[in-house]
Amino acid sequence: MGELKLMKGNEALAEAAIRAGADAYFGYPITPQSEVIEYLMAEKPEDRTGMVVLQAESEVASINMLYGAGGTGKKVMTSSSSPGISLMQEGLSYIAGAEIPCVVANVVRGGPGLGDIQPAQSDYFQAVKGGGHGDYRLIVLAPSSVQEMSDFVPLSFDLAFKYRTPVMIISDGLIGQMMEKVELFEQRDRLTDEEVIEKYPWATNGKPVGKERRILTSLDLDPHKLEKHNHHLQAKYREIEEKEVLSETLHCDDAEYIMVAYGSSARIAQKTIQLAREEGIKVGLIRPITLWPYPKKEIEKYVQKGIKGFLSVEMSMGQMVEDIRLVVEGRTKVEHFGRVGGVIHSPEEVLEALKQKLIGG
Repeated sequence: MGELKLMKGNEALAEAAIRAGADAYFGYPITPQSEVIEYLMAEKPEDRTGMVVLQAESEVASINMLYGAGGTGKKVMTSSSSPGISLMQEGLSYIAGAEIPCVVANVVRGGPGLGDIQPAQSDYFQAVKGGGHGDYRLIVLAPSSVQEMSDFVPLSFDLAFKYRTPVMIISDGLIGQMMEKVELFEQRDRLTDEEVIEKYPWATNGKPVGKERRILTSLDLDPHKLEKHNHHLQAKYREIEEKEVLSETLHCDDAEYIMVAYGSSARIAQKTIQLAREEGIKVGLIRPITLWPYPKKEIEKYVQKGIKGFLSVEMSMGQMVEDIRLVVEGRTKVEHFGRVGGVIHSPEEVLEALKQKLIGG
């Protein structure tokens, strides 16, 4: 068993960045994720592993620092919350186009606009549909516990470098601020400059003797070359959709109705299952762990089994529900229940919505 600690979700994320062998973190404070950079500054990882921690002058600066440092083959990461992530969208599009691996964490808060500092899940569209311009995707992981806030950091780095793509960890203010027991993983070594050069032949590290310069850019003024690059990206995204889908099911084998929820909403839905089954209502849960690629096949499997209906449980006005409907294609009921503005729904509210929207009273 690894080292056990009682930690906030944001703190677990920060500690995991150090232990994952990150080379650098560039960020800017914003509630409710400020503990990430505060923890890193206090922990002084440069003394532990040599990891650089820098508070940039803005979120725009942070994401462009990821572009530069990530382009050298280094493990780099940032974190922010909703409005701050909005400021990073241009940079994320550039990074995706240039195929630079990095990790971005979003601890979501209520919106739109400045909104408030309470938890929400209303950044789903921004994360999975491409919040910036152009045809690109992010791999998006959605933790539902403090333990997963830790575990998903090394997983995100692995995926980012496997596919040369930015990976987003999308959490919310509830998981970021709550405290739970965490089993910390063992420290990973940072790669030396020589190991980076050998392992990542695409990385920019000066012009190799006798070889062409390595240029990482999303700019190509030849439309035919840019089209070819877009086709290359789409082929990569299809491979990710085939190989990297993650989800979890609970009490679905005998279920007549299924809730679909991620992150904090999935935790609440688990209690709803208990309440529903005490009343004889057979309900299960599908928890998408990767929001992109989305677990379409898992949902399709239960459509084929004749499920009477799906309820998308979200802290939003209804965003993920659209992806469920795209899979179901009208073959059974798909409804949405959500609270917004930082209001957290209760298990009893979710059960009542299940009865009203799917069962009929």
